[in-house]
This record gives sequence, C-alpha cells and structure tokens, in this order.
Amino acid sequence: MNRLFLCIAMVLMTALPVSAETLRGMVKAVHDGDTVVLVGRGTGRVTVRLYGVDAPETRKPDSPGQPFGSQAKRVLMFKVLGKEVTAEVQDRDQYGRTVAVLQLAGRDINAEMVSEGMAWAYRQFLSGPYASRYIQLEEQARRQHRGLWRDSNPQPPWEFRRGQKKRR
Repeated sequence: MNRLFLCIAMVLMTALPVSAETLRGMVKAVHDGDTVVLVGRGTGRVTVRLYGVDAPETRKPDSPGQPFGSQAKRVLMFKVLGKEVTAEVQDRDQYGRTVAVLQLAGRDINAEMVSEGMAWAYRQFLSGPYASRYIQLEEQARRQHRGLWRDSNPQPPWEFRRGQKKRR
C-alpha cells in the first residue's frame, strides 16, 4: 500500500505543469529580441526564451541577420537589461532554455515586443490565454505599420532560419 501511494505521488509530482514555476532575477544579458540571460538567487544563470513570440534574427558569425533584428535586440535591452524581472515558466525548449513570459513591474514584456512590431506572435508555440492576446497585438501592429511591419512583406524568422539551414 505504501509503495503504491509513493508511486502515485511520484507520478503526480512529475506530471505537474512546468508553468507553475516563477523565476526571479536580474537580466544580465540580451542575446537577441527574444532571448535573455537571467541571474537570480537560487536560480543561478538561466537562459530564457520569450514565450509565444519570435523576433527577427540578429547577425551571427555563420549567418546574416534579418531587417529589424538588431533593432528588436536593442528594444529588449532597453526594456529589461540590468532590471529585476519575473519569468513565468511555460516550458523548456529543445535547446534546454527556459521558455517564459517576462514580467517587469506588472508589464508583459513579451506582449510589448509584439505590440511594438519587434516580434511576431509565434503561433506554432502559442496557446492558452496568451494566444488571442498576442495575435491581436500583432494584427494591431501590422495595421499601424509599427516596427518590422513598416516593410510591406517581412520574412518571419522561422522561414529565415529554414532558408539558412538549406544553404548550409
């Protein structure tokens, strides 16, 4: 009986959603328009990928960047670099990064990036209450030609990455 109870308890504990976790810390680095490094007491150094958004790619040693890639990075840096934030964990990605919604003083930073035209609503990995909000913010940014939507037909980052893989 005790062994059965222990097995059930272990299964339930591992089945808890990752999203129950909230990290707190200071943003020490911004890699691009959708990835930061968070350092906090008890969390250590954590690479955080912004949930539900995909910003234009920045220039890398092995590939060119996209239009608005460096601008999106600068905007995110201005918003969060050196500031205390919370990261509401949603998932972990294939690269081991924590995927989270960044909050700064009650502001949803992910939503702001989309609203300002610095990122797409990443529909492929977007669900729940954030989906309709981020998609609506993207559509509004498009209509108002904010940020990357100043271009008539900007290439989504996922298409850009796919094209870069084919070239290699």
